[in-house]
Amino acid sequence: MAKITLTPLTDDDREQFVLDNQRAFKYGAMEEFGLRDAHYEEDGEIISRKTILRSIRDGAAYRIREDGQIVGGIVLRIDEKTQHNHLDLLFVCPDAHSKGIGCAAWKEVERLYPDTKVWETCTPYFETRNIHFYVNKCGFHIVEFFNSHHPDPHDPETGEEENYEEGGGMFRFEKQMISR
Repeated sequence: MAKITLTPLTDDDREQFVLDNQRAFKYGAMEEFGLRDAHYEEDGEIISRKTILRSIRDGAAYRIREDGQIVGGIVLRIDEKTQHNHLDLLFVCPDAHSKGIGCAAWKEVERLYPDTKVWETCTPYFETRNIHFYVNKCGFHIVEFFNSHHPDPHDPETGEEENYEEGGGMFRFEKQMISR
């Protein structure tokens, strides 16, 4: 079995991290919608460079490695005071999908942050692969659905009406951690 590790993102790998993240998110949308997809943030990308860089700036970013080789990335926001932590981004490079890498990376996150009380994350409604992953593989529960009738009150960008055009939306997930 391959060894999955998380290594802190370095400044010299930041640009490639952004590109790899965009490629992985675009791959997911292409798998779901094909070339007709209209769920882009900017410049033909599902997730904008600005969004990724803001997550990196505000969080703890790691590279996911399989036997030392880069196969993905993850960005976390850790609240030391409340231990109500957030998974901002998690991606596995498309050529490494379906090998258990994402699940192994998530287990490593839980090992690195054992004091966490609650993990939270969101994913677009159309990312059925992500929904399966978070609910069935990682133990998260869907707790909210943000859409035009119920915008995300914590994110000024997703609260905009145009971000929910054509029935779009985001699922919010939580994972309650058992006290250790």
